[in-house]
Amino acid sequence: MIKRVLREMVRDKRTLALMFLAPLFILTLMYFLFQSNTTQTASLGVRGVDTTLVNAIKNKHIKIHHISNQASAETNIRNHNYAGFISQSGDKLTLTLQNADQSKSAILKQSLQAAQIKLRTQAAATAIKSQQRALKAQQQIIQKLQTSLAMASRGARSSRSQAAPKSTALPNKSRATLAKQQAKPVNYSATTHYLYGSSDSTFFDTLLPIMIGFVVFFFVFLISGIALLRERTTGTLNRLLATPVKRGEIISGYLAGYGIFALIQTLLIVVFSIYAFKIQILGSVWNMFLINILLAIVALTMGLFISTFASSEFQMVQFIPVVVIPQIFFSGIIPISQMAGWLQPVAKIMPLYYGATAMSNVIEKGSTFTDIFGDVIALLIFFALFLVLNLVSMRRYRQV
Repeated sequence: MIKRVLREMVRDKRTLALMFLAPLFILTLMYFLFQSNTTQTASLGVRGVDTTLVNAIKNKHIKIHHISNQASAETNIRNHNYAGFISQSGDKLTLTLQNADQSKSAILKQSLQAAQIKLRTQAAATAIKSQQRALKAQQQIIQKLQTSLAMASRGARSSRSQAAPKSTALPNKSRATLAKQQAKPVNYSATTHYLYGSSDSTFFDTLLPIMIGFVVFFFVFLISGIALLRERTTGTLNRLLATPVKRGEIISGYLAGYGIFALIQTLLIVVFSIYAFKIQILGSVWNMFLINILLAIVALTMGLFISTFASSEFQMVQFIPVVVIPQIFFSGIIPISQMAGWLQPVAKIMPLYYGATAMSNVIEKGSTFTDIFGDVIALLIFFALFLVLNLVSMRRYRQV
């Protein structure tokens, strides 16, 4: 038995390649993905905020945008994709967070808190220094008075009419300076609003839109690929190709048949996510359904095409690390902007990148169909591409 298994494995070059090279490919990809040292930054719009506070907020993690228009915070965030927006009225601050990315929201909240602490610390340090200068000035005045009194007492016998030196102006001046320098710092009170989620939101809320698309894509890809593979291994496809039925009709039949189940599965996943996880959807639910249906048909055509390169279910499963896992890496779970510059264009050839981006924008940012139109077109292009590849690959199986 051992000899038979070893002989079969050695003869199956494709299985050996997938078994030994696919793990190395995934590890290498992860190495480059997590090697980036790019500092995550959050865009912050500010309007009417004290310059001292803005300067205190500035750091390498925040990009400040000064806003002069009178549009609402929500409008500015939507139009410019800011992570947050701060406005000021007197000593009251209003911080509005997009909250589509909890890590960016945390950066903004922590930076605002750190800025307030920094200003209070600077004010306290300034007050202490002012008091030290005032005390030093008082000591100098007292020393001068003591010296003057000593001189006056020695010369009192000879000239009692000699007036004492004027020294009251300095204490009055010092007290005025001290009062001016000890002006109380502004104590800001901040109120925080969230466009998506709440203060209790977790990273799962950011991850969920991406995971919905991935689950739809993965299971449709796997089921459709294995189903067509079974048609080939059992001889059903060969017998079908021996009939006058056209290749386009065969592919259309597979797509329609499996597509019905893919549609039901997609609807089930989306509805379950909405009601089980209580996911907040800022955009249209219909756009959400549309994106997932497009992802399903892309996964369906892709699964049918990839199955032509596998000779068994075992090989089909082995294609997952090569075809599917890179999709999740480039879906947005790892921010594309933080990847190495040469690695970012790779995301553009991943169907799940467009689906996950559109899903996140609809759910977390309230994007309309017009906003996601580019992602929809990209998914349709992938569908058309794999459809053509399926028609071409079907030729190799027609024997008559």
